[in-house]
Amino acid sequence: MTSQTAGDAQPPVPDSTVRSFAATLLPDQRQALTLLRAQAREVLPAHCIAFCCGSELLGHLLPSHALELAAVLPNATLHDGALVWQAPHSGSVERSVQLQATLCELRDRGRMGGWRNEDFCFYLDRETRPDPMHSAFLQIERAAFRYLGMMSHAVHINGFTPDGRMWCGQRSSSKATDPGLWDNMTAGGLSAGESLESCAVRELWEEAGLRDLDPSTLRCAGHVRISRLTPTGWHDETLHIYNLQLPDDFVPSNQDGEVQAFACLSAAQVLAGIADGQWTSDAALAIAQGVLYSSDL
Repeated sequence: MTSQTAGDAQPPVPDSTVRSFAATLLPDQRQALTLLRAQAREVLPAHCIAFCCGSELLGHLLPSHALELAAVLPNATLHDGALVWQAPHSGSVERSVQLQATLCELRDRGRMGGWRNEDFCFYLDRETRPDPMHSAFLQIERAAFRYLGMMSHAVHINGFTPDGRMWCGQRSSSKATDPGLWDNMTAGGLSAGESLESCAVRELWEEAGLRDLDPSTLRCAGHVRISRLTPTGWHDETLHIYNLQLPDDFVPSNQDGEVQAFACLSAAQVLAGIADGQWTSDAALAIAQGVLYSSDL
């Protein structure tokens, strides 16, 4: 593996690189990617309960989560099919502290698993580009976002070789979510205080061993929102997609134990794996967005 340093020049992904990947797709494979984007958001199940702060919608709860939260969150009541928390006029810090304390209590009671000691930000405007310079409505433990059905943000990077193949990573079999399934090369949740670009740079080092990347070499491929019901709650997340051209001799090397293998795959191999259910839903959508967005320019 060739190490990457701050002085290494990394050209942004030329459209031709992504197009060479996309050009090998059969019409039904391209249609499959189009359907992935069109069907990214599942219909909210009728049994889910709205979680509101005053009149502001925060998320959607499983019925069992609504009952658990109502029992411990101060000034929260179940009314007309919604759990309403009366803290709309508190500041962001006060809201965050109160809700975080409640979440810690649920964790200590064994009602919430996967605690990471890492905060995510929640923004009321779902269309706002997340920015550490803008105040969030709430900042709480990331594990709570699915429990509360609140929208989070993540960054996904599709890593392309100059000949139009894609590096993909297989998730560790010890991961709590989707163990052993395949991802695009790098992906990670957006932590509080991070910009999208700084998150991408961090994840590229931690997951793929790409050091000191210049963020200007990342080619933005738009964003797409995904939502679905999971055993731990309603998953609602906006994926921010970047494409990156990698040097001929680059081989990813995981640094944080979250990836157990890498493979450099053709478009046909990637699409076959997605069709066979070997890829995570989020990674499959990130690949669809990155390839279609850039190849259609």
